[in-house]
Amino acid sequence: MGAPPGTSRSKRGHFLRAALPCLALTALQSVPAAAQSLTPDLFNPNRGGFAAPDTLPTRRTAGVPQAPSDTLPALPDPNADPRKRQQAPATSRVGQNSTNQVPTYGLPAANGASGSGYDSLNRKRQQPKLYPGQPKPKRPVGPGSPVPPATPDRTLGPPRIAPPPSETAHKVPVPPAMAGNVPGQPLRRRLKVDDDAFGAVGDYAGSFLIKGGLELSAGYDTNPARLNKPIGSPAYVVAPDLLVMSDWERHALVADLRGSFSGYTNNMPATIDGFASPSPVEIDRPDFTGHVDGRLDVDRDFKLTSQLRLRLATDNPGSPNVQAGLQKYPVYAAYGTTLGFDQTFNRFQVAAGATVDRTAYTDSKLTDGSTFSNGDRDFNQYGGIGRFSYDLKPGLKPFVEIEGDTRVHDQAADRNGYFRDSNGGYAKVGSSFEFSRILIGEISVGYTARNYVDPRLSQLAGFLTAGSLIWNASGLTTVKFATDTQIAESTVPGSSGVLVHTYGIEVDHDFRRWLTAVGKFTYGTYDYQNQNRNDKTYSLEGNLIYKLNRNIWIKGTLRHDILNSNQPGSSSQGTVMLVGVRLQN
Repeated sequence: MGAPPGTSRSKRGHFLRAALPCLALTALQSVPAAAQSLTPDLFNPNRGGFAAPDTLPTRRTAGVPQAPSDTLPALPDPNADPRKRQQAPATSRVGQNSTNQVPTYGLPAANGASGSGYDSLNRKRQQPKLYPGQPKPKRPVGPGSPVPPATPDRTLGPPRIAPPPSETAHKVPVPPAMAGNVPGQPLRRRLKVDDDAFGAVGDYAGSFLIKGGLELSAGYDTNPARLNKPIGSPAYVVAPDLLVMSDWERHALVADLRGSFSGYTNNMPATIDGFASPSPVEIDRPDFTGHVDGRLDVDRDFKLTSQLRLRLATDNPGSPNVQAGLQKYPVYAAYGTTLGFDQTFNRFQVAAGATVDRTAYTDSKLTDGSTFSNGDRDFNQYGGIGRFSYDLKPGLKPFVEIEGDTRVHDQAADRNGYFRDSNGGYAKVGSSFEFSRILIGEISVGYTARNYVDPRLSQLAGFLTAGSLIWNASGLTTVKFATDTQIAESTVPGSSGVLVHTYGIEVDHDFRRWLTAVGKFTYGTYDYQNQNRNDKTYSLEGNLIYKLNRNIWIKGTLRHDILNSNQPGSSSQGTVMLVGVRLQN
């Protein structure tokens, strides 16, 4: 049997398929053979990795949408960060154009650079991620940045020096509205530094700062009339005070008014041992001291100054000027004014002024109901004062002060027939101190004299001391020293007047900010000219102040007074005990 027809045709087909490639190879044997280059594209698993996209047999036409599986790989971005893609290993191409390919080795330029600072590749910076509500950071200042606007000072006055960290550490931040940092808010008034945590704050009325206070005390005085034989009485004291200060950039106005009224429930006897008592029956005594100072700044170096002053008081208990048989003390008023100027020439300063003062007494009321005129004690005083100072160094300013005046009485002769019109004055030299706020004040010495019209009254003259010093010994202790010298008028027959020297020292110590102890010692001498009478006074006082808050203080006072006189029966002693409260604002 012969083979089936289908089998022979199949064999011929296999033969032809094997012979055709052999013939093609024989025909092309004269062409040099080339090997395929080994490139990363051979290992690319994506479709189209072996051929160009435009020659793919399965490329997408315009009418057929692109499927995710047909997506072609994106070409690398030359500006992209090379750190975000995998670095290809260094390769070399062999074959055609292999001699023109430059091989690469190692890491590219700027590899591993941070996202901040200078970038040599000029890449776009990555914006920092901000938390919700976090403020956007300001652009750093550098070349080409606009000039920042000047921030206005939200407070008046010169700025403070940078405070130490301890002043702002562990403190609640001040709201912008309170600090005056809100745009468009009016400027806030800079408050002055308050060293006293329990001191009066005061209130502002326009541009004036007003501080007021009232002390109410009650206690006992063993000898309020300062008699040789003590007679005691319960006592009370009412002492108001008022301080008004201007807060202006130029000029100044200050009013300081302080007064007191000492009352006693018991009256003194009208007679002692059958004679009229040297003390009044009613021994209540007022005392007021006030002055108003003004300054007009014409320019930086020239100023006009003025002062109004008033003093209401009585003669001191135990003084020989007190008449016998009085019903109550006569009150005198000493008031006056000073008008002057203050001129500065670099470090040299000249201050001068004219003074006018008047002293007037009320009539004396006697125990028998009659009155006695004190017009012979009324007088006017006209004078002038000049002061020359030189700013030698910071904190030390020596000066020379000269004063002269004339006293003219309303009546030419007094009750004893003496003509007491006089001319007098003083000259003193001293210096003011201000050493690191530890020692502050001034002190001076000099000489004072007064000549009377009546030839029977000799010249009244003596050594003069005046000054006031404050020594801050520590943060808790302060020492104050004060001295003064005056020539006072007298009604003692044959006496020209009284030369009065007063010396005082005070020590304040704070056990706590709210607990303060104050100790005072005062020594005074009274020299009655041509009468061989010399009185010496001693006063030792202690105060304990408990400060509840800025408005209420509780105060206790214990004082012992001694009057030692060379005249028999004129010496006296007395002790005062008071407990009270101070109300202030």
